[in-house]
Amino acid sequence: MCLYYKKYVKTIFSVLTALFLLFSCNQQNPFGDTQWTLVGKGFSFPEGPAWDGKNILYVSNCYGDWMAKITADNVDTLRIVSDSSFKQTNGLIVDGQGNILACDFGLGAILKITPDGLVERLTSGFNGQRFNRPNDLVLTEKGHLYFSDPKSYGKDKADGRLFYFNFSTSQLTLAADSLCFPNGLAISPLDGKLYVSESARERVLRFTRLEDGALTDKEVFIELPGGDPDGLDFDVYGNLYVPHFGSGTLFVIASDGKIIQKIQTPGKKPSNIEFGGKDLKTLYLTEDETNGVYKIKVNRKGFKIMTVQ
Repeated sequence: MCLYYKKYVKTIFSVLTALFLLFSCNQQNPFGDTQWTLVGKGFSFPEGPAWDGKNILYVSNCYGDWMAKITADNVDTLRIVSDSSFKQTNGLIVDGQGNILACDFGLGAILKITPDGLVERLTSGFNGQRFNRPNDLVLTEKGHLYFSDPKSYGKDKADGRLFYFNFSTSQLTLAADSLCFPNGLAISPLDGKLYVSESARERVLRFTRLEDGALTDKEVFIELPGGDPDGLDFDVYGNLYVPHFGSGTLFVIASDGKIIQKIQTPGKKPSNIEFGGKDLKTLYLTEDETNGVYKIKVNRKGFKIMTVQ
């Protein structure tokens, strides 16, 4: 009886220890090393880094006339603006078929760039009017798309919108409006909610997603005064990574809204981030004061939604 009791206590202790380690891992600083490494320079407002899942990082060059393809830290030109199919891209993402989905704010459209280089306009307007400035985008578990469409910038200029695009039906839905410059988007691995940077109000919002793509239960996740929350990304533990444009800071925020860590970025204008590398433990950063792309190693694996279409 005594031996059985000891085994029972040992089992309970092991379970509690595992739970403690999981919680501790979620709360510990994800950055052992805070030294950034330069990957590429010479951009003109780099944005929208997108990892292809293998060995390529795509980067928008918002005010340049080319899009970048970075392999093994070698910067090459993916596309040059030479025709009306492509103008000024911002947010990028790579889908499960290797297509690049892009927010083109110059055209006011969402583009699909195939691995063969063909460019298709997925959608270019709502209710007969072109989009304002498509900014960033995220794929859902079923392979559908949310994207932000800001217009004016100001705490009292609530003319920004969020849209939902259903690939199965090609149907476009207005998911949310009356936002002050909606920017970066990410879906949490813990609660499945959509997190959105409302840049002009210096905060991050979150929404509950419904089956048809509609967004409800808007709430403020965190206020980050002193700069603009920009691109967003999660690690597998549900910690949110937020480049803070204007303050030169990368915030890491736990699921309960507490700031875990603040990392100084190479310039004051970090714009967007992306987990990459074979183990998804390399964090890439676009920075718009130095016009460079940087990377840093982290102890956490980035969260990537596995889409099913």
